Amino acid sequence: MRILVVGSGGREHALAWALSRSANRPELFIAPGNPGTATLGKNLSVSATDLDGIREVVRREKIDLVVVGPEQPLVIGLADALRADGCRVVGPSAAAARLEGSKAFAKDFMQRHGIPSASHRTFSRNEYDAAVAYLEEQGAPIVIKASGLAAGKGAIVCETYEEARSALDLVLRDDSFREAGDHVVIEEFMRGEEVSIFAVTDGKDYVLLSPAQDHKRLGDGDTGPNTGGMGAYAPAPVATEDLVDRVKREIIEPTLEGMAAEGNPYSGFLYCGLMVTDDGPRVVEFNCRLGDPEAQVVLPLLESDLVDVCEAVVKGRVRELSPRIREGACACVVLASEGYPGAYRKGSVISGLDVLADREDVFVFHAGTQFGSDNRIVTSGGRVLGVTAVGKDLRAALATAYGAVETIHFDGMQYRRDIGQKGLARLQL
Repeated sequence: MRILVVGSGGREHALAWALSRSANRPELFIAPGNPGTATLGKNLSVSATDLDGIREVVRREKIDLVVVGPEQPLVIGLADALRADGCRVVGPSAAAARLEGSKAFAKDFMQRHGIPSASHRTFSRNEYDAAVAYLEEQGAPIVIKASGLAAGKGAIVCETYEEARSALDLVLRDDSFREAGDHVVIEEFMRGEEVSIFAVTDGKDYVLLSPAQDHKRLGDGDTGPNTGGMGAYAPAPVATEDLVDRVKREIIEPTLEGMAAEGNPYSGFLYCGLMVTDDGPRVVEFNCRLGDPEAQVVLPLLESDLVDVCEAVVKGRVRELSPRIREGACACVVLASEGYPGAYRKGSVISGLDVLADREDVFVFHAGTQFGSDNRIVTSGGRVLGVTAVGKDLRAALATAYGAVETIHFDGMQYRRDIGQKGLARLQL
């Protein structure tokens, strides 16, 4: 079987890694991939958003199955284009991917189908005065969100009214988010603990992967600006059996039923970003793909064959799946470039990767890396590497991951030193 993974980040490296371990022995292609995926298959110099280029790759390489990693290709219709060519794809249609591509659509959809989330109002650029008036009425704390795709940085939690006005201006007036900021969602601030729940679905039936917890803020103690994610761990203890049952009944099933009823059945990976409040789970956001860095901790815990899982999705046979989840825990620490999530330096040589290459309990997933002129691996992005480890429990997984971090170096390397602390605290209760 010939499988194409679309994307170039840590999530896509993790997907390629998991697919490479299949008993089906697939031949892997990654477009465009990174130095990490190059060890697992053939990287192809085609952008993930080049729809015609991806279609040509599928034809030329006689691809049997495409797994789309990032959200942007899905939102602009890659899955639709490939299916029109007769190719099997793991990933939702553009219409279904609006659950992530438009926060305004997602919020209205949840209202229509009684799915618990924060109260909100949506405003366009030409409704700035009305947005200000609504903000004055609601007060702070409050959340300002660019409605479109913003690489995980479009949600701004504002503790004061002044911060909220600045965030509103950033979205609607300063054009910082470009077309993603054509609409702004002003949302109630929800108190609680966040958790990510991942469903694998063919549009009718679904199964769940391990619940995970991401760390969005740059600094220890959840301080600093939002990022694409500075680390993750799974399983997250906050996701108790009772909570997961409620998520199924109140969120996942109404979402799949609602999408189907509206003529946009959802298939692929459905990421439910939730806030666990005193009143139960409420949706913070939907994503139309696996999380990043959550994929780096969820996939190493999946003992089932990922190729078989993907085949069940495209064949409409998810009801036959019974995913096997590995005992223990997995933790990922993201190593980021100096300056991230703002302007960051590139081209720093990365050392220490060879020391970890043969470890069975450590996986280093590449995100923002490339080959330098002398074929050494150098930094090329904000989030550079995801250093991931498995262990008998969360404490062991974290100790192994942080131990592995100490062997890696590049100039300006920054990372959080408190990944998983909320999970450890809950386990001690």
